[in-house]
Amino acid sequence: MAKDSTLRGVRVVSLALNLPGPAALMRLAQMGATCTKVNPPAGDPMAHYTPQGYDTLHKGVKQITCDLKDAKGQQALHALLASTDVLLTSFRPSALNKLGLGWKALRKQYPGLSLVSVVGAPGPLAEIPGHDLTYQAEVDLVPGMDLPASLFADMGGAMMASEAVLKATLTQRTSGKGSFHEVALSDAAAWLALPRHWGMTLPKGAVGGAHAGYKMYACKNGRVAVAALEPHFAKSLCNAAGIEVKDMKALFAKSTHEAIAAFLLSKTRQQLEKLAADKDIPLMTLPKVT
Repeated sequence: MAKDSTLRGVRVVSLALNLPGPAALMRLAQMGATCTKVNPPAGDPMAHYTPQGYDTLHKGVKQITCDLKDAKGQQALHALLASTDVLLTSFRPSALNKLGLGWKALRKQYPGLSLVSVVGAPGPLAEIPGHDLTYQAEVDLVPGMDLPASLFADMGGAMMASEAVLKATLTQRTSGKGSFHEVALSDAAAWLALPRHWGMTLPKGAVGGAHAGYKMYACKNGRVAVAALEPHFAKSLCNAAGIEVKDMKALFAKSTHEAIAAFLLSKTRQQLEKLAADKDIPLMTLPKVT
């Protein structure tokens, strides 16, 4: 597999800790950027939460330690910034300004340097504390009492941050000047929540459980995620189950749900995997919940 060279020659320095910044930096390194991570003396909390994950996030990333509250640490950072294209941060704006790293100060000192600032919420709301869970909850991605299956706001924000670096690089190459980009995790959560806001993933929505071909079912020795949403896939599923449907509206009928559930419950994971391959039905079998 050929190495991605999209950002070859682009130098990125990151001060961003925890998950969003390092996840963005991982993507940038994978795109060929030269990445340096500046850690505080106490290190990045991510290294304690998940050492293995931390190593994965920082593969191909040079790491150094600097105390930015110390004159020597500031000197070391600014020596780096003199030859850097993009600075990635995850501080609140007030903290950046205290460190002399606000956009106004950076633009004056390094005209070609871009700043990608990962914050919790946009604009003045960036000073309010929050985390992935609060941003997901705000946009109705936490409908029950269970925690979300993943850190969607953090990971979505990381993708938006890597996108911002691409924008900054294009701007620099066309104008020769650096640019400022704010990436809000709350915006990332809101983007990911759009299908829910449109009603698609609500219980009455086609991909929220109302369509019998797009649903989780029990099978004889596990579970099965069925994604037979398009008419030709839904027809293949119904034919395999011996269900006659006159039109696709029938996929929303209670009787169709019950018939498909009974059919799948009578089959093992192995039988369903063979059926999927033979009949071109999109499904994934899973073990029972323990």
